[in-house]
Amino acid sequence: MASVPAKTLMQYLDKASGALRDMGLLPDKIEPSPINALLDKIADIDKDKAAMIARTLAQGEVFNEVVREQTSKMEIGERYQLITNGFNSIRDDSKRLVDQVADGKIDMLERGTNIWMKLARGDIADRFDKIRGVYLAVTKETKNQIEREAKILDAYRDYRGALKHAEVMALEILKKAEGKLDAAKKLLGEASTAVGSFSGTEPAERAKLELARDEELRRTQEEEKRYQIAKDLSDNMTIGYNTSEVIMARLMQLTSAKERVYSQAVSFFSTNDSVLTALKASFTGMFGLHESTKTLDAMKEGMSKSLEDLAKIGDKVQEAAVRAGYGPTVRAEAVKMLVESVVGFQERSREIIAEVRKLSTQNSSEIREAVEAGKKRVARLAASIEALPGPG
Repeated sequence: MASVPAKTLMQYLDKASGALRDMGLLPDKIEPSPINALLDKIADIDKDKAAMIARTLAQGEVFNEVVREQTSKMEIGERYQLITNGFNSIRDDSKRLVDQVADGKIDMLERGTNIWMKLARGDIADRFDKIRGVYLAVTKETKNQIEREAKILDAYRDYRGALKHAEVMALEILKKAEGKLDAAKKLLGEASTAVGSFSGTEPAERAKLELARDEELRRTQEEEKRYQIAKDLSDNMTIGYNTSEVIMARLMQLTSAKERVYSQAVSFFSTNDSVLTALKASFTGMFGLHESTKTLDAMKEGMSKSLEDLAKIGDKVQEAAVRAGYGPTVRAEAVKMLVESVVGFQERSREIIAEVRKLSTQNSSEIREAVEAGKKRVARLAASIEALPGPG
């Protein structure tokens, strides 16, 4: 079976950069890396490879910053603590309620405490709903983070493929730099031998040989500097790649652990949702049980006291009812007073009638006498008018 051809450096780099660009994590402008100044000094050894290494290392700063930033956000662990705190508050409040019920009554302070508990932390049912809400929010974001981190780490793996290519190129440049250094050393050795073997007497000729030697020495020193730059570059890229391999393994472990926690949380809550519902109903019912119990006790106590009162006053009420039902309807004293009043009135009526009759007869006589006297006066007046003489 034919092997799959390896990707080139640019294929790795373009794929990795494209992944960051799709997630909106690639900056609009990538600043040149400080190492470019050193790469410029060895660029003439292999211009294309030096340019590729420079581009890879510039991208490396972006990728390293993205990985550090995105994989360090572990807010999920803090929010899972809200679930723990929610269950703790439910258990603590339930225990306090049991302690309150232990003495058979709830005083004003305890009632106030219960009211404040509901205002500050909510009802038990509300807190169970909050726990469920936190779980749903955390698992949703955990899933998003796992998927996002997987894309980032996958892009980082592609970048490390480009980094490995760059390491190979750095080693190739180092080999060429070493060849150039060896060639310079050889020429320096020849120039030094020429100076040492000079046997002439002309100072100018010797000075020319010394100048050539010094030029070769200077060139050798420059080649040694460039060789050292190439060696440092290749050594550090080898160290960086292999060290990042360990770091990548750690990042993968973190992501795998987060994915395991997510899977376990989803599995646990999904399969135990009925348990959560039962807990909610049980704890909520327990808080209402005390009120129902006290209501029933009050009904029983009220009924018992009513029966006791009925037993105490029942005989008196019934006795009064019997007396009213079978006793005399009208008292004799009242009837006697009524008879005395009627007889007395009758006697008084006769006296009044006799007196009024007498006054009526007397009044009639007085009227008759008054009328008669009037008539006599009218008659005398009429007689006197007739006696007067008539007109002349």
